[in-house]
Amino acid sequence: MTTHAGVTEAIGDTRIQKNRKHWRAFNAGEIPADWPMMSWIVNENMLSQDGDTHTRLRKLISKAFTPRRVEHMRGDIVAIVDRLLNELQSEAAKSKDGVVDFKELVAMPLPLTVISELFGLKPELRGEMHDLVSMFFDQSTSPEQAMNSFSRLWEVLTELVAEKRENPGDDLTSDLIASRDDQDRLTESELIWTLVLFISAGYETTMNLIPNVVRALIQHPDQLQLLLDGEVEWGKATEEVLRWDPPAEYVPMRYTTEDMELAGVSIPKGEALLMGYGSSGHDEDRHGPDATVFDIKREDSSHLSFSHGRHYCIGANLARMEVNELVPRLFERFPKIRIAVDDADLEPMPSIIVSGVKELPVRVD
Repeated sequence: MTTHAGVTEAIGDTRIQKNRKHWRAFNAGEIPADWPMMSWIVNENMLSQDGDTHTRLRKLISKAFTPRRVEHMRGDIVAIVDRLLNELQSEAAKSKDGVVDFKELVAMPLPLTVISELFGLKPELRGEMHDLVSMFFDQSTSPEQAMNSFSRLWEVLTELVAEKRENPGDDLTSDLIASRDDQDRLTESELIWTLVLFISAGYETTMNLIPNVVRALIQHPDQLQLLLDGEVEWGKATEEVLRWDPPAEYVPMRYTTEDMELAGVSIPKGEALLMGYGSSGHDEDRHGPDATVFDIKREDSSHLSFSHGRHYCIGANLARMEVNELVPRLFERFPKIRIAVDDADLEPMPSIIVSGVKELPVRVD
């Protein structure tokens, strides 16, 4: 599904479900066990559950991932941002030409640090977690690499749960364990799969959203000036990038539970649907003939980047907070920061799920 109306219709139609049991090809054995995207299909977290099971999981997780907990992290996020910008300036000063990789120095460590502290992940494991999660979204990997990476990710998170069960702390992992052990409503598998979802989605998407915002504003200096002059709120830029160049481009999978017509197309029962959140933001029927134009003053910057309805992203407010605390400080401190290579030389992420660049070399004055 690629249009705004089509994606919205599919998300809201109860005849379309997220559990793999509805996928004809999967049930017929046509999907090989070593398919690189298998973990997106067989997981036991909210991403692939429907009805009462989804409601139960979301309710338990919502109790731990509260708006109050997110807001409580704002001061820590600001402190992390200030430290990373100091390091950015320091590394640029050391470089012969003043060029550094913004993604590596800022966009990667910010959400990785935030999500790791939120879940109580030790600092020494964060570099490996970055590699494992990145492999999760990389569709250029071999089936063997994908399997080995996921096995190691599961091992790390299992060890995290064991540690937090022995020594609980003020973190989301400990809260989720309490939800399981005290209420016996999260199975061990559901607990680990929930950590997989939150740590991977909460990190990878924000890591790519940050460079997308920075890149868009550098490439549109007139729009950046509106923000620096205070004529437009910084949050408007974030929402426009979420519409125009969102980090979650396509999200698997949803399945038809009966023969049906969707967005004017006849689709048989048991077919898999890929939701085009990125393309829906460029839909002229929704956003007009200038849908492909980046415009932070646009009246309607609504988007589906955090999904919609029952499956709306629980971590949306945290992602917005990270971006909106970082980006104004970045440009107010380095108003002349520029991308150091031609746009055509930026290498895209090897993924159909996330949209972003592998590196974002910038020149810092």
